[in-house]
Amino acid sequence: MPELADLEAKLTFLNERLPGLRIDDVQLPIAFIVRMPKDEFVEAMKGNVFGQTSRRGKFLLFRLESGHVLAVNSMLAGRMQWCLPSDKRAHRTCVIMSLSDGHELRYVDFRLMGRIYLVKEGDLDTIPQFAELGPDAASPELTESVFVERLKHYSGQIKNVLTNQRFIAGIGNAYSDEILFAARINPFRKRATLSEEEMGALYRAMRDVFAWAFPIVREAMQDDIPLEEVRYFMRVHRRGGEPCPNCGNRITDITSGGRVMSYCRHCQV
Repeated sequence: MPELADLEAKLTFLNERLPGLRIDDVQLPIAFIVRMPKDEFVEAMKGNVFGQTSRRGKFLLFRLESGHVLAVNSMLAGRMQWCLPSDKRAHRTCVIMSLSDGHELRYVDFRLMGRIYLVKEGDLDTIPQFAELGPDAASPELTESVFVERLKHYSGQIKNVLTNQRFIAGIGNAYSDEILFAARINPFRKRATLSEEEMGALYRAMRDVFAWAFPIVREAMQDDIPLEEVRYFMRVHRRGGEPCPNCGNRITDITSGGRVMSYCRHCQV
């Protein structure tokens, strides 16, 4: 699943290439991903010109010269691709936009769970889930005090709270593992058992993890947007059975609800 570091790197990549490019053609091999009639979407997009791309949580927001915003919610397996027309199409390529510089911008979704919306700038809150998003995890306005105060209003296991997009937007399964490891907090801990200092440590760990991860992910996307998320550098996520980089004990992987949760039983209490 794309998370904040992945999306920030993609954002940088796309903003170095897309602004000013005209959309010469649009194909929808799997049209239901786009949440409007196919003909209306093609008519609105053809001839339009890309402006800057931004992000809110896990939504990529492509601004267009017409005043529309193309909002992409990739969900678990959606991926953007920057391709040449001659490049082989990936399985389940859903949207293909031919651009005036000769490239194609494609959307691929192996699970067909993602959704794409085209709305006017002022209508973003009409997109399902968008209005419910909490503050973005990368926002400068999300200070430690704001984070802690928001956290106090949530209950349940702390990993589930961290990945709740209503709490803060942009953190998913992989980075919640890394943040909890950096904060030395067990993912099964109930939020209510965390002290004020532990909640502050969680905030600082979040900031540190993304500051560490983003340059690595960006380096991997200098020339391309890979279909697989960049995860090779992670310290605990999907490292089950390997030695913990802190204490040397084995990292534990637990599969629950279709996702793998990773942590160190010794370091994270």
